[in-house]
Amino acid sequence: MGKTGAAMLKRISLTLGIIVLAGCANNVRLGPMEHESKALDLDKSEMTRAEIKIGAGELRLSGGASKLMEGDFDYNDPGSKPQVDYHSTGVRSDIEVHPSGTAQHGESKWDVRFNDSVGMDLVVKMGAGEAHLNLGGLNLRSVAFDIGAGEVDADFRGHPKRSYDVRINGGVGQATIHLPKSVGISATAVGGIGEVNVSGLEKRNDRWINPGHENDPVNIRLDVKGGVGQIDLVAE
Repeated sequence: MGKTGAAMLKRISLTLGIIVLAGCANNVRLGPMEHESKALDLDKSEMTRAEIKIGAGELRLSGGASKLMEGDFDYNDPGSKPQVDYHSTGVRSDIEVHPSGTAQHGESKWDVRFNDSVGMDLVVKMGAGEAHLNLGGLNLRSVAFDIGAGEVDADFRGHPKRSYDVRINGGVGQATIHLPKSVGISATAVGGIGEVNVSGLEKRNDRWINPGHENDPVNIRLDVKGGVGQIDLVAE
């Protein structure tokens, strides 16, 4: 598939995302954009499981928070008002960020940041939209990301202290994954109708590896699946 085909698939995915957003907004009175900030203080938890659920919109996830979690949320529909649930057993905690309504309409922009020191299992579930994941500075244990239609740009470049697994499932759209060259990589990438482009990795049987780092103590094990669209894996 050439540039023309890739551009066409990108337009299809964005169009489907717009249709989802527009269809959900039927018969719903949307107001002006509202803004909320939410935060969770650091406690004694050594690890946390964070689950982010957003129906449709724009999502940004990153590290660098001084607290356990810091978030800024913009929306123009009451059903998209964010809710943060938090539970802790002392050593381990659970965070869930989700809309307060059962259906989301209009426009949503979420910017969520986590603390870099706490071990994290990250789960993201997104219906349609655009996601930017800048996760290389986090103390990751695992990542699972599911998106129905849209674009994902996930950046794992950094200096991880432990091995972790990443699973990304995309329905319709484009996924771009940035990986560090300084650690071991074991990646599989399968596209349904679209194409898979890999840069900076070497094909070994059915996997892509980071040559010269096969025996490194730290490895990122990546599994990417796309339905209709394009997958780009870039190690740099």
